[in-house]
Amino acid sequence: QDTIRNLDGLSVLGGMLSDCAPRVKEKALNALNNLSMNIKNQEEIQVYIMQVCKNIESAPLNSDLQLAGLRLLTNMSVTNDYHHKMINKIPCFLHLLSEGSERTQIQVLKVLVNLSANPATTRHFLKAQV
Repeated sequence: QDTIRNLDGLSVLGGMLSDCAPRVKEKALNALNNLSMNIKNQEEIQVYIMQVCKNIESAPLNSDLQLAGLRLLTNMSVTNDYHHKMINKIPCFLHLLSEGSERTQIQVLKVLVNLSANPATTRHFLKAQV
């Protein structure tokens, strides 16, 4: 993981999140997810959180692309460090919770649980409209 980061592999993968092909985005998200368990990697991956959220929001409901993005956000939201980059998407997450398949619901619940553990996100949950 350190080698990939040191060779600028994370930015290469991050750049793929803007690719037109959903399959390329999905594979890049899966790779970033696998690399996101390393704190130093998270420091670099966090710059792509907004793009990940855009991909989740624009992907077809219950798609593999959407699930890959949610898995990455689950890992990135384990600590409070990057919650501020995700809190504006709480309404989107709640929509996925109400409309998604069981697989999508489970994955989005993991993100929501992580975000809800941070007292700073409380007001965002309370004012969220689905």
